[in-house]
Amino acid sequence: MLHFQTTGQGLVFKVHIQPRSAANRIAGVREDAVKIRLTAPPVDGEANRACIKFLAKKLNVAKSDLEIISGTSSRSKKIQVRLADDKTRAKRADQIQKKICALAGKKDA
Repeated sequence: MLHFQTTGQGLVFKVHIQPRSAANRIAGVREDAVKIRLTAPPVDGEANRACIKFLAKKLNVAKSDLEIISGTSSRSKKIQVRLADDKTRAKRADQIQKKICALAGKKDA
């Protein structure tokens, strides 16, 4: 089951990266993290940059709104989606959470 955490900055979720894959894609769920396969190698931050770029496109958010908050040198990472502090924040967090679950093939969070 995927785990999401709402913070003062936005929404946090876990990913597990498999670098040097044949294609960039979401490959389901591993424990409580979204499993992502990336073509980029884990060298000089390439896989981290590819992860942010890939997720930004899939979640339809700006790359600048995504941040790896832990695990920059690990396959297991925590990603934060920064959300504006306004009336729509809770709704936007819920939409992103549902989209992540749908992309990972999960019906619930």
